[in-house]
Amino acid sequence: MKKVCVVLIGLCLVGVAEADYVRGHYRSNGSYVQGHYRTRADGIKYNNYSTKGNVNPYTGKAGTVSVY
Repeated sequence: MKKVCVVLIGLCLVGVAEADYVRGHYRSNGSYVQGHYRTRADGIKYNNYSTKGNVNPYTGKAGTVSVY
């Protein structure tokens, strides 16, 4: 039972580690970008929230960008 709990906790932490929060900031042209979550930079195009077939878990929006 103890091993099962450790595995479940580990799986939960893996899911948390997949996104980074970007604080709101001003661009050089003066426009404001609201804070948001983004997938961690790992060089893989297929696991980004904006890629077709994926859904952003924070907004519920489906991805629209084609990787081909």
